Amino acid sequence: MPTRSAKADWQGDFKRGGGSVSTETGILDAQYNFSGRFESGSGTNPEELLAATHASCFTMALSVGLTQAGTPPESLATEAHVTVDQVEGGFGITKIALSVTGKVPGLDADGFAAAAQGAKEGCPISKALAAVPEITLETSFES
Repeated sequence: MPTRSAKADWQGDFKRGGGSVSTETGILDAQYNFSGRFESGSGTNPEELLAATHASCFTMALSVGLTQAGTPPESLATEAHVTVDQVEGGFGITKIALSVTGKVPGLDADGFAAAAQGAKEGCPISKALAAVPEITLETSFES
């Protein structure tokens, strides 16, 4: 299996400085800074990138599980919301809320919810984020 990479740089102090983050494929080349992370400023931030990472991994895992079960999805749409809070000793990711809507012929809402729960537990990013105190999952099913 391949190893993927990204890089980040930073210039200046924490509140006035800034940096850039990019991926080896070039699909991401973005700026980040204090105001984009802790205020309403422009630029990306690690939590937004983590949300995109978790949403995409979870959605792929759900697609694999549904396909292997003989009910391939027609469509899946996932949102992930990552919360960073001040905790003892600094800052920490305190919650990730996943929300998925699926259209899966041959499956009912309960079957979809069960498959989504399995994907949440089995996706590699979920496993890597096991230290997050709360990861929730909400499902919506389109028949």
